[in-house]
Amino acid sequence: MDETSRKDRCKAEMEAARSFRKEVPEIVNQLVETCNRTDCFNHVGPEPIPSRETVIDIIHRMNRILYPGYFLRTRVDEFNLSYYFGQEATTLYEHLSEQITHALRHDCIRHNLACVQCEERGQQTAITFMRELPRLRAILATDVRAAYEGDPAAGSYDEIIFSYPGLFAITVSRIAHQLWEAGVPLIPRIMTEYAHSITGIDIHPGAHIGESFFIDHGTGVVIGETTVIGDRVRLYQGVTLGALSLPKNAGEQLRHKKRHPTIEDDVIIYAGATILGGDTVIGARSHIGGNVWITESVPPDTKVFMKKPELIYKEKSD
Repeated sequence: MDETSRKDRCKAEMEAARSFRKEVPEIVNQLVETCNRTDCFNHVGPEPIPSRETVIDIIHRMNRILYPGYFLRTRVDEFNLSYYFGQEATTLYEHLSEQITHALRHDCIRHNLACVQCEERGQQTAITFMRELPRLRAILATDVRAAYEGDPAAGSYDEIIFSYPGLFAITVSRIAHQLWEAGVPLIPRIMTEYAHSITGIDIHPGAHIGESFFIDHGTGVVIGETTVIGDRVRLYQGVTLGALSLPKNAGEQLRHKKRHPTIEDDVIIYAGATILGGDTVIGARSHIGGNVWITESVPPDTKVFMKKPELIYKEKSD
């Protein structure tokens, strides 16, 4: 191809690109128009909204406070520990109080609620939450020990803190539950759904979970909003603590009622088990076998398991 032909081709390509680009303003106009329709969702208006990115950053900041020294590039020792906590806690308070304020104000304006002094309440809620950090550290320590005692593959506490998805999901759940109990909108669900996306473990922030809780492997675990879990409970992958299927239009009637099971102390639930219903109670010290389906209560000190299936062995034919 000679020089003139190449130039002509380049001009044709640029003109084609220009003609396509000219369509963008009309597409923009159509997108703007969709924001005026009631059948599309958007957040266009003066009210603030929490930042998902900042909430995720808050999770990681809390992780650095709850497990000091683990998630840093620098060393923490007895000489800089107070400085370390001071820096982390101050920044956490500023970001957390701001995001809680945004969440409260968003609900207030969007739903036309009575004024609750969002900024002051956001600051009060944040500092009240932070007062609970020492208690949260103590409870999470029981979870770490439960993981070590319940998993022979665990080489050390450090390995569990650094790498176990179950512990990360439980940590985020305990943080989010504290905010949920304080009446903070949006943020607890952002937190737990972030952990869900990372670990495959779906724990609603409304679930009440006792100490020394261990999720082994974890992928596919689902724990519903009104679940109550006692102390020293162990779950394996694929366990569902869920609600029974709802009749049509029953969602509003059951929204604030107990829909998910209660698991009492020292229960072990093996992989793939499904336990459903707000009236279902798994009694203390019971063991629930893999792949069972339970919709009725189980007495304490009971083993529930599937009847051993019949296996058929056939020689391979040539």
